[in-house]
Amino acid sequence: MKRFVFSVAAVLLACASGSLNAQSQEFNTGKSLEIQYNILKVLQSNYVDTVKIDKLVTRGINAMLESLDPYTNYIPEEEDEDLEFLTTGIYGGIGSLIKKIDSLGVQISQPYMNSPATKAGLGPGDIILKINGEDTKHMSADVASAKMKGEPGSTVKFEVKNGRTGEIKEYKIVRERIKVPDVSYSGLYKGDIGYIRMDSFSVGGANEVKNALLNLKEQGAKRIILDLRGNGGGVMDEAINIVSLFVPAGTTVMSSKGKSPESVMTYKTKEEPVDTLIPLTVMINSGSASASEILAGAVQDLDRGLIVGTRSFGKGLIQGFKNVGYNGQLKYTVAKYYTPSGRCVQALDYSHRNEDGSVGYVPDSLIKPFKTLKGRTVYDGGGITPDSVLTAISYSRPVVALAYSDILNDYSIRYYISHNSIASPLDFKLTDKEYADFVQYAAERSFDSRSGAEVMIDQMIAAAKADKLYELNKAEFDALEKKLKLSKTEMLNVKREEIQPLLEEAIIEKYYFTRGRVRKAVQTDPQLEKTAEIM
Repeated sequence: MKRFVFSVAAVLLACASGSLNAQSQEFNTGKSLEIQYNILKVLQSNYVDTVKIDKLVTRGINAMLESLDPYTNYIPEEEDEDLEFLTTGIYGGIGSLIKKIDSLGVQISQPYMNSPATKAGLGPGDIILKINGEDTKHMSADVASAKMKGEPGSTVKFEVKNGRTGEIKEYKIVRERIKVPDVSYSGLYKGDIGYIRMDSFSVGGANEVKNALLNLKEQGAKRIILDLRGNGGGVMDEAINIVSLFVPAGTTVMSSKGKSPESVMTYKTKEEPVDTLIPLTVMINSGSASASEILAGAVQDLDRGLIVGTRSFGKGLIQGFKNVGYNGQLKYTVAKYYTPSGRCVQALDYSHRNEDGSVGYVPDSLIKPFKTLKGRTVYDGGGITPDSVLTAISYSRPVVALAYSDILNDYSIRYYISHNSIASPLDFKLTDKEYADFVQYAAERSFDSRSGAEVMIDQMIAAAKADKLYELNKAEFDALEKKLKLSKTEMLNVKREEIQPLLEEAIIEKYYFTRGRVRKAVQTDPQLEKTAEIM
């Protein structure tokens, strides 16, 4: 009887404690909101300059949300038109990448294949002078892009200067629903291997993979490589639907768990598979995240295929959307997801921050083992570790700096303007003279061309100067600098073996779009070649 009374008392105490905690949280929330409101009133009434309250509030909200995780953010009404693209990968527009050219206007950088822009005859290097009669000379690329977007079926007017001929012409282009394909390339590789490159997970992506799989099987594919390297994710359901192509209906692919009861769910395949027996290999790397990790984790845990490459990014969080009034949307993290074995791949712990606000990786002491369907051991806490680890593709420091600049793209546009056509993607190759022209062009552009050794020398010299040791050893430092430092021209020639394939792919894309670029890259990919050997 005493035990019963004690148990009841404990329950009542727990309930009371929970109620008090809830009341305390509610009070603190109300207190914080009141303080913020009072501050805004004071600023609006008494601040020396005019205060744009809406912008101030938006900045405050974003600063608040940044303390949670990078995936939680506020989308105000004026940015709501991008919401469809964020959630589906689809938008209304003409289908082209653009960039701002100072004093000229907005330049077509890369139209999409079969887009309204391509159908109208717009190509890389064309300058958009006016959009619906508005001069673009002082218009940012973001503003121009917003003006080019709109409801599918509506018309947008352009005044365009042809990059090749200089002719100025007016265009009336009907906007369409633009969807960049998730599958950028599929084809046979080394005889009977079906290769599918998937760059994102947007609505309809699973159907693209299904169609590619069926076509490859018809062509005689006996094995499948699904390449998710650099795929940062997207729509979660598409990952589940792709897994369903290879496993029986009703198979658990993942589960989710958050604070709300609706976030606790188990996700199973619903569709009948295409092929449950064909050997499957999934390629991943550090750029493979979110939906890519859901797919790779399920394939690994279900022992349905081989995971090859380097460790994935480690994003085990799921985002949802909530209308927060006045057409504003909150994109926020609602749950963590778990692979079929029960592991979470989240690498960074956003719930516990260091004093400086930074976050750390899940420590090894907290990483736990899990078992796949056939009893193999896998681990949580840091992305998906491949079954077969490959040497990561790496580029030297100056080549990375070059790739992240606009130089390769700008030169490829220049090349496109001066060459009406090129050989097929597999046959195209720059001549020595053409590469020398690129070297001359790039050497005049601004980018950090220092090698890793040069950076270390610069750091050593700075440290020596701080320690008052530089003058004593100036001759030695000067000699070492002279030996290791290269001019931009020298660096571009020394690194030709790394740079030329990237440049050729950039040029090919201008003529043959993304499909052509990937088709070229596939032929010289050392990781893909190694994957074909071990699968």
